[in-house]
Amino acid sequence: MPVRTRKDLAQALSQGKVEPVYFLFGRETFLRDKAARAIADEALRETLLREFNDSGFSLRDGDARTPIAAAEQLPMMSQRRVVRVTDFTKLDEINEEILLNYLDRPVETSVVIFVTEDIDKRKKLAKRLMQAAAFEFTPLNNSELATWAKAHLKELKTEIEPVALSRVIELVGSDVRTLTNELDKLVTATLPSTIITEKLVDDLVGRSRELLNWELTDQMIARNRPQTLQTLKHLLDDGTPPVMLIGLIGSTYRRIALAHALLSKGASPREIFRQVPMPPFKQSSFLAMLNHMDTRKLSRQIARIAEADLSIKTSKATPRMQIELLVCELTE
Repeated sequence: MPVRTRKDLAQALSQGKVEPVYFLFGRETFLRDKAARAIADEALRETLLREFNDSGFSLRDGDARTPIAAAEQLPMMSQRRVVRVTDFTKLDEINEEILLNYLDRPVETSVVIFVTEDIDKRKKLAKRLMQAAAFEFTPLNNSELATWAKAHLKELKTEIEPVALSRVIELVGSDVRTLTNELDKLVTATLPSTIITEKLVDDLVGRSRELLNWELTDQMIARNRPQTLQTLKHLLDDGTPPVMLIGLIGSTYRRIALAHALLSKGASPREIFRQVPMPPFKQSSFLAMLNHMDTRKLSRQIARIAEADLSIKTSKATPRMQIELLVCELTE
C-alpha cells in the first residue's frame, strides 16, 4: 500500500473510516500529533469512558509486550480501544517480532497508532508498517504554511495582511507548532481589532525570532562561541523555551544539509533557494559556507542535536544546561 498524505487521512476520517493499524511518520510533528488525536477522536467518537480506552506507550525501555497486551484487551463499554506506540525504532529482534506478530493479526476492536519521526526503511518492521495505513508528515513549504496559517486564523475569526503573513513565516520558519504559537499570540495582541498587521508581527515576533533564526545560528556556524553563548543567554532570559531553541536549531541544520545535498548534485543557486528559502542578503554568505561544509561533521552535528532534544524531553539534566552544552559542542 503506498504512503498516503494527511489530506487522504482527513478525508477518510470525515467518512468515518478507521483502520486497525496506523503508521504516522515524518518531521512535521505538530500535524503528525494532531493526526494521531484525530484518529483517536474518530475511533472513540461515541465512547463515554475514554480514559479507560485510550492509552499511550513509549518503547524506549525496549519492551513491546505492554502495548500489545493493551491492544489485545477488549475495550471497556466502547466499540474500540486506542493504543499509541512511540520510540519503537530501536528494538531488538525479540521485541520487534512481538510487534510483527501483532501486525499480522491485529485485533479488530483496537486501533493501534505507531508514531515516529523517522525509521530505517530497510528493516522488516518498517516495511510491514508501510503496508498498513501509512501517512507521511513532511515539513510544509511556504505556500502550504500560508494556506495553513490562513485556515487557522479563520477559525479564530482573525485576518492577516499578506505582507504580515509572509513576514511571520520568514521569521518563524517551517515548524507548524511554533507558527501556531506565534499566530495565537498575535491574535490575542491584536484585540479588539481582528486584523494582524506587519507592524504587530515585527513588534511581537521579530525581535527574538530574528535573533534566533539568524544571529544565533550564524554565530554557531561561524563557531563564534562567546557571541553564541551571549545570544543564547539573551534568548533564554527572555523566556524562549529551550525545547523551541533546540527545534529551530535542528531545523536550521537540516536546511543546511538539504542545501548542501542540492549543491553537491550541481543544483543552481536559484533551485537551492527555491527549496531552502532565505532572504537575499543572506544568500551569498550561505553559499560560501556550504562550499566549505564537511558532510560527515554536519551529520554528527544533526545527530547530536537530536540527542539533546531527546535528553530535554526525558528530563536528563536541566533543559537550560542541555542546550548550553549543545551550543558549546557545536561551536568547537
